[in-house]
Amino acid sequence: MSDIIQKIGHSIIQHGKENNRIYLMKYNEVNALSLLEQIEKLGRDNNYNKIVAKVPLFAKNDFEDYGYKKEAYIPNYFNRKDDCFFMCKYLHEGSPKNHSNEIADILSDIKDKTRNDNWKMPKLPKKFNLRILTKNDTKAMSALYKTVFATYPFPIFDPNYLVETMEENIIYFGIFDKNKLVGVSSCETDTENMNCEMTDFAILPDYRGGNLSLLLLKEMEDKMIQMNFKVLYTIARAISYGMNMTFAKLGYKFSGTLYNNTNISGNIEHMNIWYKLI
Repeated sequence: MSDIIQKIGHSIIQHGKENNRIYLMKYNEVNALSLLEQIEKLGRDNNYNKIVAKVPLFAKNDFEDYGYKKEAYIPNYFNRKDDCFFMCKYLHEGSPKNHSNEIADILSDIKDKTRNDNWKMPKLPKKFNLRILTKNDTKAMSALYKTVFATYPFPIFDPNYLVETMEENIIYFGIFDKNKLVGVSSCETDTENMNCEMTDFAILPDYRGGNLSLLLLKEMEDKMIQMNFKVLYTIARAISYGMNMTFAKLGYKFSGTLYNNTNISGNIEHMNIWYKLI
């Protein structure tokens, strides 16, 4: 069962046992102290592991005073002006650091390899077609996501959810081998703040290793530039070498790790934040 998305006052949270945390997705400063108290009570009543809050700079001190610590940030996130901070509070213990050495090794290796000035963007092989997906593609999208992920933090296995998000703020991209959908990704657009999350990447196992995620990301960037978005970011699985390398190759900057944050592929994993100003 997917986590619940609900409003508390004027703010929006996601919470549930699926990810074992509360995620403050949209913060509103009205009744800020009451919000902090309510989400902490909700977390403790449900025995969640952590609270992660995505907040602007002016709210950072309030969260620090309430026991939160910064794990990552994105500059110019709010309408190209104010920075965004991912403030985290662990309700049972301090920030877990398992896999921290592995994450550091991955980031170090990626940094060394992306220093190569001779790297060139690959071209889409002729047998493939890349395009924006429509409502007619949602059954194929759902089937692909079910093949790639054992679990996911949002209900992308449901074609109806995919249709709803298409009608709201998400643009999905797909790569086809003839008529077969083999790769998917999405741009989750925030027109109020003019930023976009580059997310929901999934490539069928038999098609991995061919730079399809990189080709999807480049197509997504081009579309976001056309739409005048200036801040792009992702929340990537921290121990996924390929996904982190994909963003590093296109000039995204690493800005922190959210520990024990997201249930994806059957486990709650650490997630890296990468961003790009365009």
